[in-house]
Amino acid sequence: MNKLINSPQTLLADALRGVAAAHGQLSVDFENRIVFSTAPREGRVALVSGGGSGHEPLHSGFVGAGMLDAACAGEIFTSPTPDQILAAATRVDTGAGVLFVVKNYTGDLLNFEMAAELAREQGIEVATVVVADDVAVEDSTWTAGRRGVGTTLILEKVAGAAAARGWSLEKVHGLAERTAHAGRSMGAALTSCTVPAVGRPSFDLPEGEMELGVGIHGEPGRKRVPVMSAAELSHALVESITTDYDLGGKPVIALLTGLGGTPLIELYAMFAEVSDRLNERNIKVARSLVGNYVTSLDMAGCSLTLVGVDDEILDLWDAPVNTPAIRWQD
Repeated sequence: MNKLINSPQTLLADALRGVAAAHGQLSVDFENRIVFSTAPREGRVALVSGGGSGHEPLHSGFVGAGMLDAACAGEIFTSPTPDQILAAATRVDTGAGVLFVVKNYTGDLLNFEMAAELAREQGIEVATVVVADDVAVEDSTWTAGRRGVGTTLILEKVAGAAAARGWSLEKVHGLAERTAHAGRSMGAALTSCTVPAVGRPSFDLPEGEMELGVGIHGEPGRKRVPVMSAAELSHALVESITTDYDLGGKPVIALLTGLGGTPLIELYAMFAEVSDRLNERNIKVARSLVGNYVTSLDMAGCSLTLVGVDDEILDLWDAPVNTPAIRWQD
């Protein structure tokens, strides 16, 4: 195992030091392992998310103006603790309430739920939205129900924009629920990932085979199949999503994220095929994002997310944002 680290034990702390050194618009609570935005939020709803590390830039890379106010970093593939989440909510709340954005993994659900109860005892109004968009499986090693993956990013962006415009917690929560319901994802892996503390691949994937429907923690997916071409894989991903969810003629925001070990040239080659498959189905791609956004350490592969959108969600997606991983102006 060759890694650019000091040691597996200090990797998260070292990475957070790097985040603080690289991004002056953020502040880092090293003791609680929380990344905060320094953007003004007085009088408006705050957004808090988080999860196990190893999926960067999710979530700390999405902290900043127009998106998340705080992200809690758990150990690699391990949920943040209730104390971390409570510390984040306490710091970012300005009286308008806090929205928790939670991926559907058992540890995340339990710890965010406990943190919400503790926050309410302190007088903080909390609402929670759960992302469960992975069509590959209904249950896995880490979840009860579908896993939460790429829709998380799109939800955090549009809900962050709504909060920045001064929407109430009830309205932001309703928008977040609507976005979560409209998103579906499906991924595939060409290699396993290697957790530094373990030092070996999470699962064995023989030469010439790929895992279809893999999870972002290295969980197995639907089935193991011979390696597909970009055209073949795009068909499998789009077919899985559109069979599961009828977009009803809606345009989509399409996210094609690498899983950490796939070069951008391959992701763009994949997106060309994805675009063709969507055109064949008369599905309009209103906005798209291609790159490494929701990853799994060094895993090679990709995941496709399609979120059915309306004019309101598109307007919020286009609103200004300034985070380490996503930045644009009007």
